[in-house]
Amino acid sequence: MPTPPVMSDLSPVVASWRDQIERLSEHASPCRDLLPAKWKAMHENALAFLDEHGAKAHRTGWTAEQLFGVHPEHGFLRAEYAGALMVNDSWVIGIEPARIVFDRFPGYRTKPGQTFGPPVWQFTARGCG
Repeated sequence: MPTPPVMSDLSPVVASWRDQIERLSEHASPCRDLLPAKWKAMHENALAFLDEHGAKAHRTGWTAEQLFGVHPEHGFLRAEYAGALMVNDSWVIGIEPARIVFDRFPGYRTKPGQTFGPPVWQFTARGCG
């Protein structure tokens, strides 16, 4: 696994996203409906994504909601509101302006009618319903 970049090497936006994810415990799921083991893998993958692809994601216009969003009331139970990194625990192998390529499938930035929820760190701060 590559060495994580120094926070000062990241753009302020990507560094902020990384900081927010790091503040969430990898051992405590942000929602009772998401198994801790799955959250741990998602947490690790989100940090690795930011280290390896965060700069390109930000440059190509991806937002915190499109990457880390969850449903504002139901968290991980409503995948249609979820950001690309909050619907699975798969490893990201590439990023493009319209999609993220996971090791098993792509995740698209927009779908017709797509509404993204707040980033998981905002949802967690309010408490899981």
